[in-house]
Amino acid sequence: MAEHIEAPGSTDAWYADTGADNDVVVSTRVRLARNLANFPFPDKLRGSDGQRIQAIIFDAFNHFDDSQKYQAVSIEKLDPLGSRILEERGVLSAEEIAASPKGADSEFSRGIVMRTDGKVSCTVNMQDHVRIASFSSGLEVEKALGVCHAVDEGIQKSVQFAASYEFGYLTSSLFDAGSGMKLSFRVHLPSLSALSRIPAVIKDMQARGMTFTSCYGAGGSDAVCGSGGIGTSLGAYYQVSGTNCLSGTEFDQAAAVTAAGRQLAELERTARGECLEKMPTSIRNEVYRSYALSRFSQFLSFREAIDIISGLKWGKDMGLLTGINDAELHALLYRVQQAHLEFVLKSGSFNFEKDIADNTEKKVCRLRALILQEAFEDIHLAE
Repeated sequence: MAEHIEAPGSTDAWYADTGADNDVVVSTRVRLARNLANFPFPDKLRGSDGQRIQAIIFDAFNHFDDSQKYQAVSIEKLDPLGSRILEERGVLSAEEIAASPKGADSEFSRGIVMRTDGKVSCTVNMQDHVRIASFSSGLEVEKALGVCHAVDEGIQKSVQFAASYEFGYLTSSLFDAGSGMKLSFRVHLPSLSALSRIPAVIKDMQARGMTFTSCYGAGGSDAVCGSGGIGTSLGAYYQVSGTNCLSGTEFDQAAAVTAAGRQLAELERTARGECLEKMPTSIRNEVYRSYALSRFSQFLSFREAIDIISGLKWGKDMGLLTGINDAELHALLYRVQQAHLEFVLKSGSFNFEKDIADNTEKKVCRLRALILQEAFEDIHLAE
């Protein structure tokens, strides 16, 4: 197993794949929480316990048949750019990064193991000793869960996890005990947003025991184009997450989340037809404005880029444009993020215009605009 984390590329990234219901469901994430037997939870570790746990988990991956596909590193050894890239990919949270003290002698010994394709990650000594996460494009709960289980079983060949017949896996949070599993998926709901049906969707998801939150912050009047201006979330991208690992078996929880994802997909598809019937001019304005900004902007902020991607995705779904697919659009949501672009600038050679050559922020915004122009060069507006 390698002892460093390479900066992720985009050619073989999981988010560039296709998946079920990909026209509405952007991605699926499955996470399993585990703790080693005979050790206190991470916030109660003392002395060298953290270092011992990290060494045990890192060594467990060395015994995998495909150990060469995994890379491991201590969080405190990550540079700020690497940490932010992992945050943008949903591997680490901002809170986890902030809580990780720097310095090789840190007694906390927080670590991470990642598979080279980015589909699997395993954090060490965060909220729990081990948190295994798997990512998949589209609504692929069973697929992502299968990958998580394979890693879980591989670790358990070398490690004993804390569990009981009564409570299942023991975790630092009561809500994670039992299966230790948390399921979530991201969706694009511009039509439901345009019809002001998001509050009803939130109420339904809450009744199912799930949370419903925005992915990229609020939309609203400062949105430049696309669906962000008419929805409660920037770009009408939302995340739906299960909340209780104690409720039902893994099968029950997976089935409930899959059913919720399929229902949202059907609701959004039905809403598209209603939008085309009730507000065709407004929709064309959103889509064409997104297209124009993507073609002619010299600089684009992250918020503007998300809004443009959403607007063109909506146009594709409505049959108003052709020349790009769902996987390409979903991949752009990661490719235009700040840390990813800073890494590209750092590792590549570019000839920017002289008036911005010494301005890093403008170069990032310029690169973001160029990436969208290249991605959308084959788009054609329908007659």
